[in-house]
Amino acid sequence: MSKNNVLNVTSEIGKLKTVLLHRPGKEVENLTPDLMERLLFDDIPYLKIARQEHDAFAKILKDNGVEVLYLEELAAEAIADKEVREKFIEQFLDEGNVTGQGTREAVKKYFEKMDNKELVDTMMAGVRKNDLENYTAKNLADMVSRDYPFVLDPMPNLYFTRDPFATIGTGITLNHMRTETRNRETIFAKYIFEYHPRFKDADVPIWFNRDETTSMEGGDELILNDKVVAIGISERTDAASVEKFAEKIFADGQTFETILAFDIPKKRAFMHLDTVFTMVDYDKFTIHPEIEGPLTVFSITKGDNGQLDIKKEEATLEEILKKYLEVENVTLIRCAGGDSIDAAREQWNDGSNTLAIAPGEVIVYSRNHVSNKLLQEHGIKTHIMPSSELSRGRGGPRCMSMPLVRESLKK
Repeated sequence: MSKNNVLNVTSEIGKLKTVLLHRPGKEVENLTPDLMERLLFDDIPYLKIARQEHDAFAKILKDNGVEVLYLEELAAEAIADKEVREKFIEQFLDEGNVTGQGTREAVKKYFEKMDNKELVDTMMAGVRKNDLENYTAKNLADMVSRDYPFVLDPMPNLYFTRDPFATIGTGITLNHMRTETRNRETIFAKYIFEYHPRFKDADVPIWFNRDETTSMEGGDELILNDKVVAIGISERTDAASVEKFAEKIFADGQTFETILAFDIPKKRAFMHLDTVFTMVDYDKFTIHPEIEGPLTVFSITKGDNGQLDIKKEEATLEEILKKYLEVENVTLIRCAGGDSIDAAREQWNDGSNTLAIAPGEVIVYSRNHVSNKLLQEHGIKTHIMPSSELSRGRGGPRCMSMPLVRESLKK
C-alpha cells in the first residue's frame, strides 16, 4: 500500500476495504466479579464462545472483500527490533504502575522468555502474581498490596478496537482514554504507527494525542461524509478535546469543513455517541429514542484568523442532518421501533450500534431481532452475527472494529 493511502476514511458507509480487530484473548478470563466494575464490565463473557462469535464476525468481513488485520499481530510485528521491544516493555511497565524494583525485574525476566507475539498476548491478558517465579522484595512498593492478584491488570476491553484510536481522513486520533484502566490500550497503536513497516514511513498525521490531559474515545467519533464529522461530548469525551481536534484537522487542509458536537447525557447507558447513533446509509441512521429529547448539537467551523466558529444549532436532529449532509430527507430508525420494553432490552445489547460495510449494508448482532427487522424493512441489507457472549462487554459491531481504509463515496 502506498504512502498516500495507508489510511483513508471519509465516511461511515463507504465500502470497507481494511479493518483492524482484536480477537478476544485470555484477558477475558482474567475478569473476576470483584474486578468487573474497575475494568468496566457488567458480566464475564465465556471466552471459547466469544472467540467463535468473533471469528464469525471476521468471516463476514472477509467474505465481503474486507482485509482484516489484528491488533495483536501488528503490535508484535512493530516491536521486531530489539531496542524497540525493550523500549516498549519499559514504557508498558511504567504505564502499568509496576514501580517495585523486585517486581519489575521479575516481570522483565518473565517477558524475556517470550517471542513478540506471546509477549503482546501476555501484556493484554495481564500478569498474575503467581505467574512470576519467586522474586525478592527490594523496596516498599514490592512489599505492599500483597493481596491483589495482578502485577499488571488484564485489558478485557481491547476487543473494542474502535476506542483507543480512530481513523479520520488520512490521519488518526490517538486517544487519551477517560479511565486509567483503558488508557494503557493506546500504547499498542502508538508503537504500530511509529514502528510497523506498513505505517512508520507514511507520516500519518495525529489529530489528537494520547498525552493530552482531556479525554477522547473513538466511539464518539463518526465521519458522516468528507465534509462533516460528528463527535459526542459524552461520559468519555470532553468538550475541550473536540476543540483541540477541530483546530488540528482544520489546520491540516483535510476536506472536513464542519464538526457537529453532539452533547449527550453523561451516563453509562449512553457511553459513546455510537452507542445511541450510527449511520447505515446516505440518509438513514439508527438511533436510541431516548437520546432525541436531551440532545443538543453545536456546529464548529473554521473561523477567521484560525479561530473556531461555534454555534448552537436551533433545529431538530433530522433538520440538522439534512442541512449538513445536503440530503432531502433523513430517516431515523429507532431502536426496536421505540417500544419501551423492546428498545430498552435491545439498547442494552447495542441495538443502535451497527457497522456499515457499504452504503445500506451493515453487520448487526443476532439478538437484536426487532431492530434488525426494522432495518430490513427500511431497505438495509443486514449481515447477522452471533452475539450471546461478545455483547456482555457492552459494545456492538461498530465498537469491535476500527476501519483503516474505506472507498470514498461517489458524489
